[in-house]
Amino acid sequence: MLSVFSPELSSLSASVLCDWCKTCVLPVALPSLGPGDLQLSLLEIGCSGRFELFLSIPFFSLCVPQSSCLSQLPHGLPPTGLDLRAEVETRFLSDPEWLPIHDTDSAFQKVVQRKRQVESLLHCAVSPMHSGLSVVRDPTTGMLLDFNEVLLEDTGLSSKNSLSLLRPPGPPSESLRGSNTNYPFLPGKMADIITIIVPLYYPCDDPCSVSPGLLTVAPGLKAGMDFAAKGLLVSHNLHMFPHTDSTSAPSQSATSSEGKKEGRVEKEGEPVEEKKRWAIPVDISSPCEDFYKRIPDPAFKWAFMWLDVFQKQAILRLEVHDSVFVAAHTSAGKTVVAEYAIALSQKHMTRTIYTSPIKALSNQKFRDFKNTFGDVGLLTGDVQLNPEASCLIMTTEILRSMLYNGSEVIRDLEWVIFDEVHYINDAERGVVWEEVLIMLPDHVSIILLSATVPNAVEFSEWIGRIKKRSIYVISTLKRPVPLEYYLYTGNSTKTQKELFLLVDSAGNFLTKGYYAAVEAKKERTSKHAQSFGAKSSSQNTTASQDRAVWLALLHFLSQQQLTPVVAFTFSRTRCDDNARALSSMDLTSSVEKSEIHSFFQKSLSRLRGGDRQLPQILLMRDLLKRGIAVHHSGILPILKEVIEMLFSRGLVKVLFATETFAMGVNMPARTVVFDSIRKHDGTGFRNLLPGEFIQMAGRAGRRGLDATGTVIILCKAGVHDMGDLHAMMLGKPTVLQSQFRLTYTMILNLLRVEALEVTDMMRRSFSESHRDTQVPEKRIAQLRKKLASLPPLDTDGQLADLVPFYQTLTELRVTSENLQRAVMESVNGLKALSVGRVVVVNNSQHCNALGVILQVSNDSTNRSFTALILCEKGKEEGGAEPQSSIATLQHLYNPAVFIPDGPCGHTVQKLKLQDISAITTKTLKVIPERIIDNYNKRQQPRFRLDPPGQAISTATQELLRLAESNPTGIATLDPVNDLQLKGIEVVEASLRMRALQESLREFNCVHCPTFSEQVLERMSIQEELDTLLFLVSDQSLLLLPEYHQRIRVLESLNYVDCKGAVQLKGRVACQISSHELLLTELLFENTLSPLAPEESAALLSCLVFTQNTQTVPHITSTLQEAIDRVLSVAQRIGELQRDCGLAQSAEDFVAQFKFGLTEVVYCWARGMPFSEIAQLTDVQEGTVVRCIQRLDEVLREVRQAARIVGDSVLGSKMEKASLAIRRDIVFTASLYTH
Repeated sequence: MLSVFSPELSSLSASVLCDWCKTCVLPVALPSLGPGDLQLSLLEIGCSGRFELFLSIPFFSLCVPQSSCLSQLPHGLPPTGLDLRAEVETRFLSDPEWLPIHDTDSAFQKVVQRKRQVESLLHCAVSPMHSGLSVVRDPTTGMLLDFNEVLLEDTGLSSKNSLSLLRPPGPPSESLRGSNTNYPFLPGKMADIITIIVPLYYPCDDPCSVSPGLLTVAPGLKAGMDFAAKGLLVSHNLHMFPHTDSTSAPSQSATSSEGKKEGRVEKEGEPVEEKKRWAIPVDISSPCEDFYKRIPDPAFKWAFMWLDVFQKQAILRLEVHDSVFVAAHTSAGKTVVAEYAIALSQKHMTRTIYTSPIKALSNQKFRDFKNTFGDVGLLTGDVQLNPEASCLIMTTEILRSMLYNGSEVIRDLEWVIFDEVHYINDAERGVVWEEVLIMLPDHVSIILLSATVPNAVEFSEWIGRIKKRSIYVISTLKRPVPLEYYLYTGNSTKTQKELFLLVDSAGNFLTKGYYAAVEAKKERTSKHAQSFGAKSSSQNTTASQDRAVWLALLHFLSQQQLTPVVAFTFSRTRCDDNARALSSMDLTSSVEKSEIHSFFQKSLSRLRGGDRQLPQILLMRDLLKRGIAVHHSGILPILKEVIEMLFSRGLVKVLFATETFAMGVNMPARTVVFDSIRKHDGTGFRNLLPGEFIQMAGRAGRRGLDATGTVIILCKAGVHDMGDLHAMMLGKPTVLQSQFRLTYTMILNLLRVEALEVTDMMRRSFSESHRDTQVPEKRIAQLRKKLASLPPLDTDGQLADLVPFYQTLTELRVTSENLQRAVMESVNGLKALSVGRVVVVNNSQHCNALGVILQVSNDSTNRSFTALILCEKGKEEGGAEPQSSIATLQHLYNPAVFIPDGPCGHTVQKLKLQDISAITTKTLKVIPERIIDNYNKRQQPRFRLDPPGQAISTATQELLRLAESNPTGIATLDPVNDLQLKGIEVVEASLRMRALQESLREFNCVHCPTFSEQVLERMSIQEELDTLLFLVSDQSLLLLPEYHQRIRVLESLNYVDCKGAVQLKGRVACQISSHELLLTELLFENTLSPLAPEESAALLSCLVFTQNTQTVPHITSTLQEAIDRVLSVAQRIGELQRDCGLAQSAEDFVAQFKFGLTEVVYCWARGMPFSEIAQLTDVQEGTVVRCIQRLDEVLREVRQAARIVGDSVLGSKMEKASLAIRRDIVFTASLYTH
């Protein structure tokens, strides 16, 4: 529609007809021109609100075909929609008929006469161009010859409707973290699956197919039309995905639901492709001598001149933009690979994201990379520094949020570096790594840095398969500083030198050292003490005994110049106690004391005066001056940073730390001491795993300073068991295991994007990595081809009841298998399977063959039975062809016992429980040893022609006599009457089995001459095909039942509708990272609205505090009522989840919300000093600070959720609560960032 606005038309009432659609358009009247006004015409083009200004033209020019001077679009001007806003204002605000009869004064006050602002016509909203100009130049001279107008594609894309990287950028406010209304960018190679739903723009080999860029299946529909056959035109549709060249076309073996892929069968005669290996191990055994020839101008140069072979190989892969997995020991130099990737991105003017598992590690890496590269930014929950930098450091959770919310940072991203990848084994947070790896777009390369893991190739194979790109695995077991492991049995000054070498620097386990330690410990053990070894290792020692051991050991290490020392203690309380017990030890010189004092005072100068006098700070200041420190989660964050920096400078000689210190940056020590080798993992005490031990022991040995690193294990109560020590020190590290689980946030974030499905995410997870559907799909194609080659099945006459027969037979098979399993697992059933019992054998080689049990294995888990079985002569050694899966079911409808057609043969085989289909009432007297020995003897070539022995001949004849006397079936033990299995499942299965067996006799199809040949073969193929189709379908996903259960929960709470569309509550829940259901329900039930800001903060502390506390908080009545409401809502959600089938009980769901810090947070938000709130609880100061910091993130999420709902009052209240808690020592800036 063409609308022309000009001053000349303002007084005309004539209409202008649009040449394109012949629609009548009324011109809009404008005020008369003034002396300073320009005569302009405004042309609106299209329905997107694009305008163009021209000098005013006389009205008569519209009567001639000069509209081409205003538009040269090849298809004419597109239609223009009505301006709804102007129409609403005209009808409802300006029309007197809509004005109220009463209270007209206030009504007229709302209608304000619009002032003329001609200048506003010069500021039109930017709209996308539908066409552009291409330049035509002379190929020889380059002279400009002409311009051609070309139509632009993808002009309607936006972050609200497209996954494509071609979509225009969103508003600047959403460029960094994105928005929960944005679509994510298309995950790498997710198009292989999405093609099933919405066809993408891949070139097609079929000449009859539609052109690339055209849709044959409408979005949202499962099936389309064959336009090629009908010769119809195909409509254009908006591009939802980026264009992809033919090299990245989806693999024909993409893992997806076979039910969606019907009709995509491999062409007959095509050669079967070899299975591609995506993980490529790199050989680092030979030196890379041509490194500097291949990279003459490296992107980054280190201060040191040498590089290890594994570092060189990784850098060579980075230069060609390959993805790498680098597995090496602690302090081996994995950071070199990360540094080169950052330098490459700066050289290429792209961006790199460095992710870490914990916030403290992010801060430390920020300082290191900031000093090295300068252009580095930091993104954590409460800190945002230099977000425009080329290298961004963040936690993995923040990167996941950016991917889901379509952050613009992803466009320029070249590398994502995952540090400490072995953290994927964390049960709570490991799923985040898998989500991020799946959601990364195609153009992003991946760098994985990990400690040594045994399944690095398997993990890389999974990543390569879901990304359809090679992952180069570079693994080294070499330590830059070899380690020596010692046992220490001393406990006083006299015995302080009792240090026994257990594993030398070459990795040899020395039993001589172990027994020497045992003897040394035994000499001091009194006659009435418990025995030494593993039993005594569990004894607890007193505080005075511990103090004596530490004083003796540290005095010895100081004399031997084996400091600094990291002493790993798996208890925060014991860390503190051990440090306090060393009050008489001073390990620093006067110069070091002065340096420590100066650094300590300078670091804490930013704190308030009262905060500097906290008991923990005063205690740590005294310890640090003597070279002793403590590092665990209960220490104040700023104090931990002071300790880390002093330790890295060599001023801390002894550091008592928990396991979290080993997760930090490279802070090596001369010696590592283990207070114990047992830890509590949340459920009980256990020995350290090899991976955990190696991670902590790897802190010993400083590269370039120490020839070897020293690792000492204390034997305070006794020497640990040799087997435990050997397994811990030299055992294989923990394998990378999937911790993938479904969360409501994940489900909702994927449901809000039509093109993405939760089943796709589940299918691509590491837990489903065993689902390599490439081989099954090839087998499926073969079976379909074979099935199609069979002659058509005549279902008339005797085969008319074939289908119900097959259904009945299938049900009978399932029922008999369940009944058989119940019998074999029962005590009476196993008793009946004793030596001499005659059984009916059915497996791939035997059908209704009689056998007698000769031997029963003692393995209760994989019990097997050695039996003598009748068979045809000449087929004793497994010469019989294996029967098809359906043929093995012949015994279900034909109970006739096997009788040899010719001479009777026999075989001795080991049977599994499932091979025995029935236990008969008959027993035989046999001599098992003679039968087995004689049979084994005759299997040797020299005795193969010997006749069977007397024992085996007698048993074979007895079995043949039983078969010939019971040709139609032999009597078997009844599970209910004979074996006395009275369980209701067994009784029902037994009755059902009898009924099914009776009904099978009524079918006529079994009497058809071609039944066994044609029907059974067809059924066999069809059954195998159905099994494979199930394996490659969504129905075989391990988490699919839980997914349906969680969907039912979301539907019951109105987060999604019955069709899976995300509703308002679901959009709000997408903003929340944890406990999304509870927080959303509280928001919609107005639980937070009546509360003051400090009360809201105190109430929400239950979402971040996870410890148990002995103190009872004193809170207001209003807050207590709110707590009761929270518990009530949590109980309701827990019961709903249980009703929908989820395993977690309502009690467990409610129990995860702890209110122990409610009073602390309430008082802190009201301005109470930290020194006073620390007296209100028994929770350590560091834990309190960390909870309040996490609480600020929750308040920010609630504020954003309130704005989505439209509750501005609650949003401002959350902002006030956030400002109230963001103060003083809790939110002091990190020393690493300043």
